[in-house]
Amino acid sequence: MKILISGGTVVNASGPFVADVLVEGETIAALVAPDSSASASWQESADRVIDARGQFVIPGAIDGHTHMEMPFGGTQSADTFETGTRAAAFGGTTTIIDFAIQSKGKSLREGLDAWHAKAEGKCAIDYGFHMIVSDVNESSLNEMDLVIDEGVTSFKLFMAYPGVFYSTDGEILQAMQQASSNGSTIMMHAENGIAIDVLVAQALARGESDPRFHGSTRPAFLEGEATHRAIQLARVAGAPLYIVHLSAAQALDEVVKARDRGQSVFAETCPQYLFLSDADLAREGFEGAKYVCSPPLRPESNHADLWRGLRTDDLSIVSTDHCPFCFKEQKELGVGDFSKIPNGIPGVEHRLDLIFQGVERGEISLARWVDVTSTTPARMFGLFPKKGVLAPGSDADIVLYDPDATHTFSAATHHMNVDYSAYEGLEVRGQVKTVLARGVVVIEGNQFVGRPGSGQFLQRGLNGYLR
Repeated sequence: MKILISGGTVVNASGPFVADVLVEGETIAALVAPDSSASASWQESADRVIDARGQFVIPGAIDGHTHMEMPFGGTQSADTFETGTRAAAFGGTTTIIDFAIQSKGKSLREGLDAWHAKAEGKCAIDYGFHMIVSDVNESSLNEMDLVIDEGVTSFKLFMAYPGVFYSTDGEILQAMQQASSNGSTIMMHAENGIAIDVLVAQALARGESDPRFHGSTRPAFLEGEATHRAIQLARVAGAPLYIVHLSAAQALDEVVKARDRGQSVFAETCPQYLFLSDADLAREGFEGAKYVCSPPLRPESNHADLWRGLRTDDLSIVSTDHCPFCFKEQKELGVGDFSKIPNGIPGVEHRLDLIFQGVERGEISLARWVDVTSTTPARMFGLFPKKGVLAPGSDADIVLYDPDATHTFSAATHHMNVDYSAYEGLEVRGQVKTVLARGVVVIEGNQFVGRPGSGQFLQRGLNGYLR
């Protein structure tokens, strides 16, 4: 099928420019001047012409951190790969990278196979996997080399959640040494889980059981400490390091120091850390449970530091850490004990809109908006230039975005499979209007016109930023 996207302003990470986009089959054939003979010829032969006047035409967004159907605390995240990828498409995301989990006592292979089975034939957009390594041993270290050959080129470890995902410093060092030898990237949940467990037990013993104590028992200093420790371990191993869901200025300071001395250290933040705060955790009654995630929401004063980190590229990416649990029945598992509240906030549908508010407020440029939501994730996770850019030969993952439209976030209208919105009632400027995934229109007129199972598994290359 031949499609002409006409009259829009193309925005790549290099900046905006006026161009028509020619799509043939699953890929972009060319970008041409609107008044060119090529555009006129394509208009005559195209199967469809999409009018993009007054809209930004951007590469499909890439969410490098989601958790569909993830087991946690006796339940699992509410979005399936079908519902979650459909919601992602509504928000202009055309690729997700989820996390396959190695269970304690099991192999990486078993974990990866389990996640392939969950996702295959269900995803409405393209998808890939990172691998959570929760049992570091000689066998799993050797398996890291094997799953790289299948396009899983990043491995997540945890300094938090003792007894579930936690790895010791020695185990982390071994995994980093393996990554140094095979070119993969270590992703790190950097919180001091051992100290946090002590603080949690002490708070509960004092009768401090409300959701707000989830935040006070996971202080920002312990995120900063763990980030420092992870960076030093990566320095010893000579391995690249990617800090996931960075929430606090103390952790960002450690990333800045490492990057300034030339170390291959990268970090992402998430919309919740830019727009929400510990005041949400302290909402009346049990309402704060809706905002329980790890690391926790921080004081609003951190917002300016994180936006500055995005401007300076010390924060490389905005991902969502989309891990939705319904308020009823799931979050309510923690009534009377905040430590039993499933950790996670829904957000895969709202990332592009939320970060566009940063453009509206002058926090970041239009080009940087595209960079942190699409282009840098594509480069970081071995998908560029197939993904993350509008250029000849790239996949025709394309979003038409109306910068003047306004709409209001609400659980009544979102498409995520969760019974609340963390941003209920927030009016935003800018809205996705049309989405193409590999040349096929999947969102049009606020309707999903794609189909489950059309998304393909992506075998990813290595990190494109390694020094």
